[in-house]
Amino acid sequence: MSTTITELKSPILRLQGGDRPVQENAQGFNFDLAVESSDIGQERMRRKETLAATFRIFAKHGLGIGVVGHLTVRDPGKPDCFWVNPFHVAFSCMKVSDLLLINHNGEVIDGGASGKRYNQAAYAIHAMIHSRRPDVIAVCHSHSVYGSAFASLGRLPDYITQDSLVFYDDIALYPAFGGVVLADEESAHIADYLGKKKAIILQNHGLLTVGQSVESAAFWFLYLEKVCQMQLLADASGRKPVLIGEAEAQFTVQQTGTEESGRFHFQPYLQDIDRDTGRDYIG
Repeated sequence: MSTTITELKSPILRLQGGDRPVQENAQGFNFDLAVESSDIGQERMRRKETLAATFRIFAKHGLGIGVVGHLTVRDPGKPDCFWVNPFHVAFSCMKVSDLLLINHNGEVIDGGASGKRYNQAAYAIHAMIHSRRPDVIAVCHSHSVYGSAFASLGRLPDYITQDSLVFYDDIALYPAFGGVVLADEESAHIADYLGKKKAIILQNHGLLTVGQSVESAAFWFLYLEKVCQMQLLADASGRKPVLIGEAEAQFTVQQTGTEESGRFHFQPYLQDIDRDTGRDYIG
């Protein structure tokens, strides 16, 4: 089967009577997107609320283990600083007031109603990526079960499902393990291997995803965890899976692998956690 790859166009359209734009591509997929506020204070709160909600979502989907794992979002008014979870608060209990704002020297400069301690590995990894990638607004890393299991194989997933094509030519492998990442040298190596991609598998460690929003970074992580699970199941079948062709893969990633797609597909997770929690994470 041969597929002609279509170049996408991305006009921003306004819904009549509303303030939420629609992102449309050439294939007719419309993505209803939240508008980022031009007011720094409002945008800061929007990012923090979404980050706190994301911790709850990760907890619900079993993506947090003890104090392991860290999610960050860049501050809109202080772009050299980012908000991160405190070391001692469970993902399932995270609130906006718990989040810590730390600068690229590792100093806590705001937040933390329940304490100021954070995971030093979070600083080492996230600070390096945020400083190297000005396009990155959010970074997600955790030791999820399927992602960590697959990371032990020291390879990338095969392109065997439509879901896996979200990461087509947009995922890297860091083929080393040096223990808990605390040194600038290893975090720099991770950033080097990540390059301009949206995801990286850290060998013998876990998964890490980035995005131009909390929504996209989080959705890429949730999706990559499922892709790793599917790959492990396919490998366990003992049969060789059918690989998807290059033309079909390139065509599909242009539909499903965009920033707008990531943001849009995260909305059901937010709706679900808002229903479950009554939005008590905004406290």
